[in-house]
Amino acid sequence: MAAFLNNLFGGSKPSASPIPAGDSDFADFAGAPDPEPASLTSTISTPSFTGLASFPTGRAVPYTKWYNIHERYSLSDFKQEGVILSLIVVIVIIHMFGTSTNRKKAKQWVAAHAPVLQKEFALVGFGGRKPPTAEEVENAGLAKSMANDTLELPVDLLKEKSPQEFTTYATGRQNVAFLDVNLTLMKRYSPLSMIAEYGMSLFFESMPAPVEQMEAILYPFDGREALTVPGQAPGAHELRKDTKSGFDGFVWAIVNKETMKQLRDDRYDVSITTTKDTPKLPVWATVMSESAEITDFLLTPELIKAVEEAGELLNHLIITDQPIDQPLKIEETIPKKRIYLSMRIPSSGNYSKTLPIFEYFVRLTDTLVSNAHFRPEVLRKVRTTREDTVRKLQKADEEEKAEERGLEREKAKKLKRDLELKALDAKGQKKYLEKEKEKEMRKSQKKMTSKG
Repeated sequence: MAAFLNNLFGGSKPSASPIPAGDSDFADFAGAPDPEPASLTSTISTPSFTGLASFPTGRAVPYTKWYNIHERYSLSDFKQEGVILSLIVVIVIIHMFGTSTNRKKAKQWVAAHAPVLQKEFALVGFGGRKPPTAEEVENAGLAKSMANDTLELPVDLLKEKSPQEFTTYATGRQNVAFLDVNLTLMKRYSPLSMIAEYGMSLFFESMPAPVEQMEAILYPFDGREALTVPGQAPGAHELRKDTKSGFDGFVWAIVNKETMKQLRDDRYDVSITTTKDTPKLPVWATVMSESAEITDFLLTPELIKAVEEAGELLNHLIITDQPIDQPLKIEETIPKKRIYLSMRIPSSGNYSKTLPIFEYFVRLTDTLVSNAHFRPEVLRKVRTTREDTVRKLQKADEEEKAEERGLEREKAKKLKRDLELKALDAKGQKKYLEKEKEKEMRKSQKKMTSKG
């Protein structure tokens, strides 16, 4: 009883009894020393994270290749990235080579034709109004300085619209409002596109094979200097005095037979002409004209010689006053005179054979203004084709207007019927519908009897 009370109230505990010598299960712990706290600095090393459930073990971690990337990976691990980078490098090199080659070819063309353009035109290239300087703004004010008519001479004769398209511009010549020149080169920067275009041209006639060509469009004044040239421009007063730059309108062309069918399908103005071979021209070329007299006038020895020198590099030379697309409205039939020249760019870069016809093309307006005034009999035949086109468009326009008027009458009639039905009661609506049905039956019977 005393021992129980002593244990209950925290009395002195008896000392642990010694482990019997015969008990072998606890023999290893009998002589074990008391544990001592371990030093953190001496035992804990950098934790090793080699698994998902890894944690600091307190043991010294052996050195592994985890700590050096060059030991962890090799070049064979980056095969996919290497292939992608190689393709990107190849694409960039091809693109840079193609664009630089196209720029060189365009500069070669300009170097060969710039002397002719600068000789014939006062301004070649892309200029603009000269921006006012800070001193001009301070002295005269911003508004007056912006009203300065001084033009800034163009720095570049050629403008790059895309890696394969280049353009230039010229103006400032008698009888010519302005000239647009467009160069279309191969897509050397994209070989896959070139291959696809060549492949499509083999299966579809509407898709011609890609070629390098120059297309120039010359716009004559045609007696409209006052409408084209601003009054404040230098030399405008002299141009307004001499307004005798007009000539008779017609369509005439020298065409390469390889492109004749495609040209006739694509252009309305050429489609109204008749084709006739002439022994004066080479076998590969033909004339498309509205009148034999116009052909005799335009087919000069100088032009024949230029065509022979150009050879099959010439696609076409077209003089026209009609639209390229089929006119759908009467307003689109208004004559607008233009001269087109299309030539293939020689792969050798030698333009000595194509320069004569280019010079003739630039000066052609002088010949037209001087002598392109034909007899009334010739012009009557030319006007007949245009009047027929206008007459067809007028007839189509009248039919369209009549159809619109018929639809409006039907709508008004239907609206009147709906209002009358709405104003009646149920019996009145029934009688109205019966009368309407009887009228329709009478009409159908009359039609049947008239057919019989």
